[in-house]
Amino acid sequence: MRFNTNVQNICKLQPLTNKLVIITMRKLFLLLFPVFFFSCEKNETNDILPYATVDVTINLNLPQYQNLQIPTEWAYIDKGINRGLQGIIIQSTGLTPPYKAYERACPNNDCTFPMVFDGSLKMKCPCDNSEYSIIDGSPQTSGNLHFAREYRVNQINPSTLIITNN
Repeated sequence: MRFNTNVQNICKLQPLTNKLVIITMRKLFLLLFPVFFFSCEKNETNDILPYATVDVTINLNLPQYQNLQIPTEWAYIDKGINRGLQGIIIQSTGLTPPYKAYERACPNNDCTFPMVFDGSLKMKCPCDNSEYSIIDGSPQTSGNLHFAREYRVNQINPSTLIITNN
């Protein structure tokens, strides 16, 4: 008889336990939803720069791109058809993602010269000496609002990269 009473008490607790789990999950969702919603960083890209199609395939075995197989090294892709406005800077990060690619046109200035990268952590616009982070494209010079335009880099195989803005 005692066993039956304990089983009956446990059975009565199960709906209460399920209800507590549901309430806890709801509270957790309500707490985490705003965190995820507001934690996304808005990348203010180039309102000044016009759209340019980018669709470049790079063979890392070619001499001009071999240094991209070494972390922290970089290469320029000259401007041309489907190569952005002033060309592209591509860097091997040695991290995840393994490659970053940026437009060489200055995002805050109507500059006729492309940005340069000296191997430090910054790209520099020669017209106004404004600087941008090679890590995320963020402006490093006060007063500049727009990020450097970043392009998508897909590694198809160990020796082929495709850079696009689609």
